[in-house]
Amino acid sequence: MKLKHEVRSRQTIETITGLLNNGIKKISVIIRHSDRFFPKEARMEPFMGLTEGGKSFALELGKSLPGNPVPRLFSSTFGRCIETAYLIDKGYTQQYKTPVAHTVTSDYLAPFYIKDIERAIHMVETQGSEQFIRNWFDNKIDDGIMENPEKTSAILSEYMIDRLKEIDDNQIAVCVSHDWNIFPLKEFKLGLPHETKGDVGYLDGVVFYENGGHYFATSFQCDPCPV
Repeated sequence: MKLKHEVRSRQTIETITGLLNNGIKKISVIIRHSDRFFPKEARMEPFMGLTEGGKSFALELGKSLPGNPVPRLFSSTFGRCIETAYLIDKGYTQQYKTPVAHTVTSDYLAPFYIKDIERAIHMVETQGSEQFIRNWFDNKIDDGIMENPEKTSAILSEYMIDRLKEIDDNQIAVCVSHDWNIFPLKEFKLGLPHETKGDVGYLDGVVFYENGGHYFATSFQCDPCPV
């Protein structure tokens, strides 16, 4: 199965450069991995890697990042996210001849909110992905299957702010994750429901930043929101 999702690396880069041009010094961004293969069997979902196109998109994103700040890369423990982060690293290094620290993996960037994977997969197969996400956000799915969605959004937001606190002014935290990690941030932090704003595209994400001691989140789809 090959699903079609937009590649939104350009929008992500434009959001980052817009903030830098406005004098923002501290930025962390959570993005979806690049274009990947889809399994015929749901149990193979965690093991699907990037397509050849996906590899090229990730490499080009790395080349398109500003030379300064220097990226610090973080990734979900899933292979397609690690692969995306590696290629962003290689693209940046090729473009600027500047070494990047090794990628740090984190369970917070993986699907930590899925508590019962078998029941969750069954519900997605019967309801469809879009309806399943809406039911999750409307608290119609038992907490024994999926973590509370607002709590999930708060955990992810705290993780991204922690990355802001630990980086230097000449660094940007680039965190490679999954669309299901980004959906709750868009829903609960930015007010962007997927039914009207669309799927999370490849290399699409949410940008967090610090300004005057306060923290904000934004994307190419909305104005900044305090977090």
